[in-house]
Amino acid sequence: MKNFIAAGNTLTITAEADIASGAGVLIGSIFGVATGPIANGAEGVINLTGVYDLPKTASQAWTVGALIYWTGSACTNVASTNTLIGVAVQAVGGTANETIGRVRLNGAGVTA
Repeated sequence: MKNFIAAGNTLTITAEADIASGAGVLIGSIFGVATGPIANGAEGVINLTGVYDLPKTASQAWTVGALIYWTGSACTNVASTNTLIGVAVQAVGGTANETIGRVRLNGAGVTA
């Protein structure tokens, strides 16, 4: 088909700050995970779909299927003014030491 561009699982972006490999990135209504380090002002690729271990708010328990939001630096199950990015695919406890959560990205434009 003439108008097909790409499968849409990845997106090339221009970084507005240094981004570490594996870091969450929110650009407008698009959330993804950096496939490698991206220097400020450089182009790099983010994955828009898939399952990732991402930083989560400490002292917060998650259940499988819980909606997960991005605070700007970590994942949370609290909607508030945060941005919906996907769902939890693994239960995780709420101790102060449990700071990683497994998230399936929704792969679509996200909503605040």
